[in-house]
Amino acid sequence: MKIALARRESRLWLPFVFAVVTLLFIVGWALVSPGALELSSAPAQWPLPTLWPIPERFASPETGVNVHMWWDPWAALRRDWPLVQDAGFTWVKQRIAWLDVEGAAPGAYEWHALDRIVDEAAQANVKLLLRLDHPPAWAIEAAIVDAPGLPVAPETFAGFCSVLADRYKGRVAGYQIWNEPNLAREWGGAVPDPAGYVELLRACYVAIKTVDPAALVISAGLAPTGSGPPEAMPDVDYLAGMYEAGVSPYFDLLGLNAPGYKAPPEVSPQEAADPANDYGGQSFFCFRHVEDMRALMEAHGDGHKQVAILEFGWHTSSSPEHPDYAWFAVTPEEQGDYLVRAYEYAQANWDPWIGPMFVWNFPDSKWTQDNEEYWWSIVDPFWWGFDRNFGSWEGAGVRPAYEALKEMIDQAPVP
Repeated sequence: MKIALARRESRLWLPFVFAVVTLLFIVGWALVSPGALELSSAPAQWPLPTLWPIPERFASPETGVNVHMWWDPWAALRRDWPLVQDAGFTWVKQRIAWLDVEGAAPGAYEWHALDRIVDEAAQANVKLLLRLDHPPAWAIEAAIVDAPGLPVAPETFAGFCSVLADRYKGRVAGYQIWNEPNLAREWGGAVPDPAGYVELLRACYVAIKTVDPAALVISAGLAPTGSGPPEAMPDVDYLAGMYEAGVSPYFDLLGLNAPGYKAPPEVSPQEAADPANDYGGQSFFCFRHVEDMRALMEAHGDGHKQVAILEFGWHTSSSPEHPDYAWFAVTPEEQGDYLVRAYEYAQANWDPWIGPMFVWNFPDSKWTQDNEEYWWSIVDPFWWGFDRNFGSWEGAGVRPAYEALKEMIDQAPVP
């Protein structure tokens, strides 16, 4: 009877044991297959960012210039690269519109122009930073369903970044992820969303670092502004929102844009904000507004990271055709003087946290005086042609700012 009772009790336990084993199997399967039961969020599936320490520190500062070499290889070869090398710039930054590389359809890549730029940067022994933005139509349309409120789905953009970084591993120094997302016109027309941008940056950071850990990932340059939603968000508020969304692990250098407006580079934000000084009456109307943003970095524990100034300069047209810019125009000679003094101020006051500083700009060869960007340039647009009587002709005059920067680098080298 006791034996019989024992067998009967064991049979009573069998369903319970089976249920426990089944439950353990299901839990284990879910843990090794994160997508199976949709129990964990996407970020938890990504590699930990601590696997990728910041690759290196840079001299404070290093010299760079924004270039536009995509559409005119002749201008790049005959004008841009010789002038970059002659001046002594150690960095160039080139914008890469995603739609120009993968515009036709997902996976339909056109590499010719970008291969050329990467090859020429290597031949010139200049570090190359690529700014990535401007998604193709198919990605924008998909984002309406997959990522409402964002210009593109983060995973889709990350896929492009991964393919790009893998192709140019060891040849491209770094990647700037988007540009001025605190402006609605740069954010697909949507209200600027710092948390949404952090999702985009995080996805791209992981994608790039997974295939090329040595590549730099630099956050988007933010537009200095005091305008609020829906058309913009003040850059100070936007950066604070990025930190609230957990941005810190997902960039190597903080990217900032730092136009000088009407003020000389030594003018402080407090002086710029004083209406009596006629600099515009806002603290962000000066080159040193960078210091306000740096204070936020330090307040959030990122004091060990450097800043990259992705665009800075002074505008030289007081023409009524550019009313939004005319009020802060300077002379071409002042432009050159201020650019040199900006580098000198950064070297004297922002060491060791300032990194590369990119002058805005070498122009696109098609720009004319009708383009406001033309008036920030430090050289003239390249033009060329052929005449039956005179043969080939070309032109690309340098402006006083270029000569001033060349002299600065030659005589008192800034790396």
